[in-house]
Amino acid sequence: MTIASKPPAAFALSNPAGLYDPSANGYSHLAVLAAGARIVCVAGQGGETETGALDADFRAQVRQAFANLRIALEAGGAGTADVFKLTVLIVDHTMERLVILGEELARAFGPGMKPACTLIPVPCLALEGMLFEVEALAAVTG
Repeated sequence: MTIASKPPAAFALSNPAGLYDPSANGYSHLAVLAAGARIVCVAGQGGETETGALDADFRAQVRQAFANLRIALEAGGAGTADVFKLTVLIVDHTMERLVILGEELARAFGPGMKPACTLIPVPCLALEGMLFEVEALAAVTG
């Protein structure tokens, strides 16, 4: 009987000694890709639904943006567990919005280390009323 082995991880996340622990803010400091990993690049996803509707609530937009991200990742043969880097844009960033982001990251990505992430406060985004956008890089093997 042959036991199928799990493919090697496409990347490793870490928080090097000498840097603060960013886990409470929902990210890791470092992502290192394995040789031969295939990269899936997802353009910025906002909180609009498939029909283009955009909720005025920040949390609703974050949740929808992560749902949109999952759809795009799946189309590229990846999932949230394959994401090694996020870039997040938040209109009128506040600590309250940072807490919401952390909660929604935990909901979308589950327990464990989160991807490396950069949060960029911005005055506005592409669509009127858009409050949040997330882009991702994922790595898969095979």
